[in-house]
This record gives sequence, C-alpha cells and structure tokens, in this order.
Amino acid sequence: MDSLKVIIVGAGMGGLTAGIALSQAGYAVEIYDRVNELRPAGAGISLWSNGVKVLNRLGLGKEIAAIGGQMDRMEYRTISGEVLNNIDLLPLMQQVGQRPYPVARTDLQQMLRRAFPGEVQLGYCCVGIEQDATSVTAIFDNGHRATGDLLIAANGIRSNCRTYVLGKEVAPKYAGYVNWNGLVSVSADLAPKDTWVVYVGEHKRASMMPIAGDRFYFFFDVPMSQAAACQGGDIRADLMQFFAGWAPPVQALIHRLNPETTNRVVIHDMGPIDRMVRGRVALLGDAAHATCPDLGQGGCQAVEDALVLANYLTSTNISVEDALRRYEAERVERTGAVVQKARKRAEQIHGKDPVVTQQWYEQLGRENPADVRAAIAKVILAGPLK
Repeated sequence: MDSLKVIIVGAGMGGLTAGIALSQAGYAVEIYDRVNELRPAGAGISLWSNGVKVLNRLGLGKEIAAIGGQMDRMEYRTISGEVLNNIDLLPLMQQVGQRPYPVARTDLQQMLRRAFPGEVQLGYCCVGIEQDATSVTAIFDNGHRATGDLLIAANGIRSNCRTYVLGKEVAPKYAGYVNWNGLVSVSADLAPKDTWVVYVGEHKRASMMPIAGDRFYFFFDVPMSQAAACQGGDIRADLMQFFAGWAPPVQALIHRLNPETTNRVVIHDMGPIDRMVRGRVALLGDAAHATCPDLGQGGCQAVEDALVLANYLTSTNISVEDALRRYEAERVERTGAVVQKARKRAEQIHGKDPVVTQQWYEQLGRENPADVRAAIAKVILAGPLK
C-alpha cells in the first residue's frame, strides 16, 4: 500500500524499530511518547539472533555489532562457584546464522533513535483513540490529535491502548520475583570477558554477560512475595543479605556495582491475549505480550512484530485492516507461545515448586550442551527470518 501515514504511540525498542521499518517502506511516520526524556527501563538486554536478524534486515547490522558484546560461551555455576555446565555458543551461531548480542539498553535506544529519520515527539500521553472507515486518531492529554491511516500502540506493559483494542482491561501479572540490574567494568575476577556466567541456587540467580565497551551487564533475581517486592530497600545491603555466602565473584560484583545506577525491577508479564488488532489499531511489543526476561526474548519479539507488520503492509493491498489482521494472525500464536514458555521458565528457575527447581539444578549438571543449544535454536528459528 502506498503513501500511508502511520501514528506510533511509544518510543521504546518496538516503537522505534517499527518507525524505522515503516519509514524505509516509504510511509510517513509520527512517533509520540508520554515521557519528557527517553530513558530505557533496565540497564541491558540480551538480543538473541532472531532479533539481531531483524536489525540486520533494516540495515543496522554494523551498528548493532558495534554495541553488542562478544558472547562466545555460557556457563552455569553453583552458589560455591562449581561449574554445572559450560556451553560453547559458536555451534549455535552456525546453526541459526547469526551471533547474539547482549547490549546496553541506552546504546540500543540511541542507535534506533539515530536510525529513525523523523523526530520523536516527547511529552505526549495518549488518552484516547477514535477511528472511522478511513482513518484513526490518537488523542493526547495536551489536546493534540494525530490522525493517520493506522495507529501502532507500542506503549508498554501498562498500555491503555490495549484496553481499547481488547474491549476490556487485562492487567499485568506479578511473576514472583525481583530483578536488580546494572553495568560494571569487565574484570577477570568477575568472569571471562567472552562468557555469560549464571550462578544459580536457593531459587535465585546472579549473572554477568559481556556488552561493548568492556562492560558486563549484570542481574540478580530473588523470589519474594508481592508485598515484599513492593517495599524496596537499600540495594547493596539487600543483595549482600540475599547472596550471603555465594562465590567470591558474586561478592565482588555486589561490592563493585553502583547502587545509584542499579535498577530494581518488580517483574511482571502480561498475556497471552487472543487479539492484537482492532480495525486500524495494532498492538506491538510489551503492550501485546510483555514477557518474563527468563528467555531473553521480550525485546526480540517486539522487533519481530515490527518487521512482520511492515511486511504485510507492503506486500498486501486489500486494505490496512486486512494487513493488520494478517499481522495479528501470525503474531498472536508466536508471541503467546513465547510468553507462556518464558513464564514456565521463570517458575522453574525461581522455586514456584521447589521440587521442580531442584530437578532443574540437577538437570543442569548433566545436560548435554548440544541440548541447551537446540532449545535456544528452536525459539530463534521460529521467528520470521530463518
């Protein structure tokens, strides 16, 4: 379809990627976000090969490689530091055709914003949507109205546009754990600089993965009640308590992190939902399928959404509504499966059933690395780019 005007609500990873893809298709794109300053949620993200392939397709291969970490191996270790499993990731890259890239979220957002040819309008909170047979309008709290041929709602897990699309409210669900994350300088006493190291035990995790600039993206996971999760606390003191007695690299990480730049996130997910489209309005990214970060697929699914949506708009010409229905049919199944798989993985890791988690620890110690790679590859290769 030619000469479409696209309104995008939300300037996160999904909204910006959609803006880039649709601009490259020749469409006029306007992006709005409610915040006054774009600050990504979280310090880093593991962008697996399916997400990287989308960025490659959009001509950003060199840019993502420049900010991505060289992650050649993955290690699981016990609380005491004993190696449970050592997984060479190079055969995985050969199988799926692309290296994964852990990246700093700020680096990624800046890269995407530079690649989007238009301006991002900040301080615009969408409070309503109207549509008729030929157009759709986003209504903002400052009185501005943006009208186009379609509207993409990419405004996150607490999207009010989701209620409009579904005709009911679907609230995010607490995933049962809290995540702390941030960035530290690479150091040999923490982990090898080409290795993603994950310490597991007591239904908790402590992890470091390499990103560009000789830095590690780190995270800690601790299961707790929702009431306790919402209380907060002193970051370093809490982590010292939760990870007391863990291996020396974990202790060193806790002492080396900067509490001022460490995020504490109460983890939620949302979905799966059975529809992503209403007329000329399409949900994209976390607004449609917020995912527990335990598969590393949340951001990847958002950029997959963007590519698939652009593909249908450019390759089918019955109507905008028809293209969006095709997008919905393809993405509901894919993203719903990922949400459910990630939720199951989160429960397995974080002790929802302690017996299941103990079995997982035992499995890690005897699992063939080829089986781990196969499981990761299965998720990657189910995406739109093989």
